[in-house]
Amino acid sequence: MSEKKVTMAEIRRTVATSLGTAFGIVIGMIWTNVVLGAFATAGIPLTTTGGTWFQWMYFVIVAIMVTVVCVIAIVFIGRWGGKK
Repeated sequence: MSEKKVTMAEIRRTVATSLGTAFGIVIGMIWTNVVLGAFATAGIPLTTTGGTWFQWMYFVIVAIMVTVVCVIAIVFIGRWGGKK
């Protein structure tokens, strides 16, 4: 029976992949809400209550900021996870 030792590089790769996926899910979730908010604001409510176009634009700006932060985190975590 052979025992396989887990290396630090394998742990980093696994953690980096998991965190990258989690940040990707956050990006997807926030943009889903932005699109649903736009439909609700336009008078086509799908799930949210809507608001004004100004509120929706604020939501878009927040979504862009969250996206940028998550993408930067994904890049840094990917680099960290790729270290040998």
